[in-house]
Amino acid sequence: MANVKERDLESIGTKLTAQKLLGLRATNTLKLVQKIDKGLPFSAFIRLMSRTGLPAEDLVKALGIKPRTFIRRKKSNVFTREESDRLVSLSRLVAQIINLFGNDEEAARNWMSKPNRALGGATPLEFASTETGTREVENLIGRLEHGVFL
Repeated sequence: MANVKERDLESIGTKLTAQKLLGLRATNTLKLVQKIDKGLPFSAFIRLMSRTGLPAEDLVKALGIKPRTFIRRKKSNVFTREESDRLVSLSRLVAQIINLFGNDEEAARNWMSKPNRALGGATPLEFASTETGTREVENLIGRLEHGVFL
């Protein structure tokens, strides 16, 4: 895997912001992957929730984790490799949405939580509960950034 230097992460923008949203100190992609492989701590979820102001229930659904599994993760204080990867993916998407709204977190939170016609009436957060859905929300963000609304 290619080693991405810290300045490269800054130029990418959303990766660094996503890591900040989770409270991770990974200066390159290799270190981030190592953290994911070990399983992210439950505190990463808490940090994302508190930073975004999104309800835990909405974030848990977006992660695709069942409520009872989520309670077990809270007790064990660590997510599985797959759940950790999903948490990073979700935080990256949230960072892109915040960037879309010029760092206006309230506007971003409102957009994530409201039904969107381009997503068949689902909220962006609901639609992002799978990796395929996340990609489609990212595509929508790209269209909005370029002024393409359909």
